[in-house]
Amino acid sequence: MTKTVAMLTAGGLAPCLSSAVGGLIERYTEIAPDIRIIAYRNGYAGLLTGNWVEATPEVRASAGQLHAFGGSPIGNSRVKLTNVEDCIKRGLVEKGQNPLEVAARQLRADGVDILHTIGGDDTNTAAADLAAYLDSHGHDLTVVGLPKTIDNDVVPIRQSLGAWTAVEQGALYARNIIAEFSANPNMLIVHEVMGRSCGWLTAATARAHHEWVKTAPFAEWVDNAAARWDVHGVYIPERAIDIAAEAKRLCDVMKEHGGVNLFISEGAGRDENVAEMEAAGEEVPRDAFGHVKLDKINPGQWFADRFASELGAEKVLVQKSGYFSRSAPANAADRELIAQCTTLAVDAALRGESGVVGHDEGHDDVLRVIEFERIAGGKAFDTTLPWFGELLRELGQA
Repeated sequence: MTKTVAMLTAGGLAPCLSSAVGGLIERYTEIAPDIRIIAYRNGYAGLLTGNWVEATPEVRASAGQLHAFGGSPIGNSRVKLTNVEDCIKRGLVEKGQNPLEVAARQLRADGVDILHTIGGDDTNTAAADLAAYLDSHGHDLTVVGLPKTIDNDVVPIRQSLGAWTAVEQGALYARNIIAEFSANPNMLIVHEVMGRSCGWLTAATARAHHEWVKTAPFAEWVDNAAARWDVHGVYIPERAIDIAAEAKRLCDVMKEHGGVNLFISEGAGRDENVAEMEAAGEEVPRDAFGHVKLDKINPGQWFADRFASELGAEKVLVQKSGYFSRSAPANAADRELIAQCTTLAVDAALRGESGVVGHDEGHDDVLRVIEFERIAGGKAFDTTLPWFGELLRELGQA
C-alpha cells in the first residue's frame, strides 16, 4: 500500500523553511517517487482544520526552485495543541474537543503514515505529544522533525537551520541602519536582534558586522571611519548588565566618535522590563505558549530610554532586524546543512525512526535522529567561547 507523507511548518519564520520543504520533496521524489506527499497549510492550524494541499507531479518537478525563496510555501502559525482554550478561541476546535484528538483523527482520516514537522522546540515537542497520543490509540505514526530557529537555542542541537543566514542578513541590515548616524550628530542607534533567551544570534551578528568593519575600505575621513561604523556595545540575556557602568563607558565613545551603535538581544533586560510593567499595573502581553510578546514590550526602546540622556544623545534610532533576517532565503551554508538534514530525515522516516534531526551535542556533534524527549528550548549561549571573548575585548567591553 502506498504510504502518505505529510509535512508542516510552524512557529515563527526562519531562513530555511522554503528550502527544507523543497529538500524533503526532492529527496522523496528521488528515492521513493511513489509516495504520496501532502502539506498542511499554516502549521498545526491546518492540521486541526483539515486544510492541506497535495504535492502534484508539477510541484515535485519544480521543488528545487523553493531553495531560492524565504518564508514558507505552505504557511505558518503559532498553535499549541495542548493549549485547549487558545485553540477554541481561534476557532480551530469546538468547545469540549481535545486538540490532540482532533489532530490525530485528521491524520488518520488523511491516511498519514509519516509526519515531518519543521519548527522549533515547541513545534517538535508538540509533534512528539501527537505521536504518543496516536500510539496510545493504536495508530502507528512516524514523526521526524527538523530544527528551525534563528536563535539557535534548541537543546541538544549544535546548529539550527536558518541561523547562519539570519546572522548574515542581520549584519547586512546593520550596515544600512548604522549609516543613518550621518543624518544627525550625537546619535544613539540601537539594533534590536531576535533572541528571547539565547544571545547567540545577537553575538554572532555583532561579530559579523565587526569583522566587516575591520575589512571594509573606509577612507578614514571625518565620519567615513571604521571606529564610527563599528559596534560599541553588545547586550545579551546571558550577561548581567551594569547600566550605570556602561553609560559611563559609552559617554566616552559618544564624545570621541559623535555617536554610539548598540546591538541588543530582545531578551536582554527582559525581566527588569517586565517587572517595571507589572509594578506600574500594566498588562504583559503573552502568546499561546505563555511567552512574553517581546515585540509588544519593545526591549530596544527600553534600553534606549536608559542610555539616551546619560549619553547626551540628540537623536535615538531603534531598529529591529528580526523580520528582515528571518524571512530571507537560506544562504549557501544553511543550504548545505538543510540538504544534510533533509536527506537523513527522509531516510529515517522510511525506516520508521522518529525524532528530530540535528548535530547532537550529547553525541560528539554527530548528525543523527535525536530522541524527542531530549529536545528542549532555551539553550543558553556559551559566553566562554573564545570568539565572543575576543569580540568583547576588541569592543572595549570585556
